[in-house]
Amino acid sequence: MLPKEPPRRPQLGFLYLPPYRVQGVSIAGEATAVQVPELDIGFDIGECPRAMLTSNTVAISHGHMDHIAALIYYFSQRSFQGMGTGKIVCHPDLAEPIHNLMGALVNIERQRTPYEVVTMNPEDQIPLKGNVVLRAFPTIHTVPSLGYSCVEMRSKLRADLVGTPQEQLMQLKEKGEEITELHEIPQVTYMGDTLWGKHFERPEVLDAKVLITECTFLEPGHRKRAGVGKHLHLDDIIQLLEMFRGEHVVLTHMSRRTNLSVVRTTLDKYVPSDLREKLHVLMDGRTNRARYEAQLAEAEARE
Repeated sequence: MLPKEPPRRPQLGFLYLPPYRVQGVSIAGEATAVQVPELDIGFDIGECPRAMLTSNTVAISHGHMDHIAALIYYFSQRSFQGMGTGKIVCHPDLAEPIHNLMGALVNIERQRTPYEVVTMNPEDQIPLKGNVVLRAFPTIHTVPSLGYSCVEMRSKLRADLVGTPQEQLMQLKEKGEEITELHEIPQVTYMGDTLWGKHFERPEVLDAKVLITECTFLEPGHRKRAGVGKHLHLDDIIQLLEMFRGEHVVLTHMSRRTNLSVVRTTLDKYVPSDLREKLHVLMDGRTNRARYEAQLAEAEARE
């Protein structure tokens, strides 16, 4: 009898949530790496698919192996392929261990791989792309952890000045008066592994166009297990959807113990129908493929 083929690696999950692509892999305890190419950013690097190398910045939520294991490969391949120095953004507690890791690599490879580490405390923000900044916020996990939001900073005319003639606006400006105000528009927010908490009430979370969040436990009897590991349960996701003011919620970090057909059935059963359409599962290739094909057909019909 011929032996079986080895198990195939999971294909990248892919969702087109205009104007953003959300792609990557996320299996609890194995690997999580999620990318949003339009914002030139990846979140976590437990694995490094080829597509992930194109992101100049990768924001690390926490230091567990399934979220950071491919960090060395990311730095090395970026350098090897002439793509520039890769940049990792992380919690301050991770900086020294990462430097130690890269130092050990010098001894192993007998060469020095260029890399950059940028630390962020909660509420820090750094420029990301154009008028978009990356903001860190605290989350709750078994190790130091951060969530991240890509926030567009848009300058608008002050609300009290709307309708004011242009000539008068120019006079105010010449007097040194600020006639515009800054509006923050959350685009994509990534939660990482986290327990439910106040951080889910943040505007960057509830108003994000796309919110990417873990949901490690779906089974009704696993609520306690979720709490022990400081992970989210489906009950938390339903509560989140009831509060959520954005457009899309993408679930990551589901485990192999739950078959995707069971995931679909469970979500359809427990998530209210008026909220279900906002909810997507990154690794549900069948559903996401059908959705994308419908998007392609609709685009072709318009053209």
